[in-house]
Amino acid sequence: MQRYNISKHHTFYCIGLSYEKANAEVRGRFSLTESARVDLLNEAAAEGIEELIVISTCNRTEIYGFAAHPFQLIKLLCKHSNGTIEEFEKVASIYKNNDAIDHIFRVGTGLDSQILGDFEIIGQLKKSASQSKKLNLLKTFLDRLINNVITASKRVKTETEICSGATSVSFASVQYILNNVQQISDKNILLFGTGKIGRNTCDNLVKHTHNKHITLVNRTKDKALEVAGKFDVTVADFANLESEIKKADVLIVATGAPTPTVSKAILSNDKPLLVLDLSIPKNVSNDIQDLENVSLVHLDDLSKITDDTLKNRTAQIPLAEGIIDEIKKEFKAWLETRKFAPTIKALKLRLEEIKLEEIDFQRKKITDFNEQQAQLLSDRIVQKITKQFANHLKDNDSDSDESIALISKVFQLKN
Repeated sequence: MQRYNISKHHTFYCIGLSYEKANAEVRGRFSLTESARVDLLNEAAAEGIEELIVISTCNRTEIYGFAAHPFQLIKLLCKHSNGTIEEFEKVASIYKNNDAIDHIFRVGTGLDSQILGDFEIIGQLKKSASQSKKLNLLKTFLDRLINNVITASKRVKTETEICSGATSVSFASVQYILNNVQQISDKNILLFGTGKIGRNTCDNLVKHTHNKHITLVNRTKDKALEVAGKFDVTVADFANLESEIKKADVLIVATGAPTPTVSKAILSNDKPLLVLDLSIPKNVSNDIQDLENVSLVHLDDLSKITDDTLKNRTAQIPLAEGIIDEIKKEFKAWLETRKFAPTIKALKLRLEEIKLEEIDFQRKKITDFNEQQAQLLSDRIVQKITKQFANHLKDNDSDSDESIALISKVFQLKN
């Protein structure tokens, strides 16, 4: 594959980890809180990093940006998370230049999601880009790249069936319940946490279980009431969490807290209880598995579910990849024009100098010299010559470096 010069002084990297190599526990240690993300970005800016975005979801934590060496970005991640450099090295992925560009396209279009066709990541990318822009860490390159990824994501969504059927972790959790709990419509379901995953799970529970015994609990009751109003389900006080769990047959935890919110200490079930933990880091302590009647299923277990929906989506991958390749090609063509833009600009300035010198010479030499006509004619010649060189560089990708060097030498350009 042809190499693309992205920056004269630094390399574009993606460093991070995902569900592919790191289990939920490890991902939890490297996950970044909202304030940690802001601190990381501020420190990157203070270090002189020009462009950087950070994403931290239940499936991955990744940094995309320019650096002299990837270790600069790795240190930032480890400093602002609970992960160590030694641990990072065991589970990390590091992508460089073209590979980093290819990777962000796959991530943003759902092809690299833990559940194929889960498009929630694109919202995270938009949010991250917006955050970086406020801190002046999103400039021409990353801004263009993110916009191209968003375009690819929209087209993959609309032109393929890769997200046909219900999507994401919330759907997988409800599907697991349907497959493993008999007479689910008669069971008591307790959903703890009404953030984005909690809301989507509630939506899928109502649609697919036809259950009239769904209760929501959230630390902030107003948020639970807001969700309950949309789906016609019950809300209980956070103070009554323990007694609500005791009544439940199924407990879904989607609290998104930095430490566990459910532990063995608050469970006293004398009947079977299925607990699904949809949080990263884990919000349900492993010690609940010591209890005889309790079964615990985590996010990573849910992603292994294979069904007809996922098989249908898999068949759509080549079509999605075709769309991605098309948009990626446009982006890389734009990138290539950026590579020789300084040379063309310097060439035009040099030709302008030659033009002015010649007009000045002819003005002194010719008595009735028509300067206006000379300016018009020479401007058109400069424009045509510049365009000819620009077209040559566009059409000769393979030897553009040599051409740039030759043009610079012949015209003695300073670019």
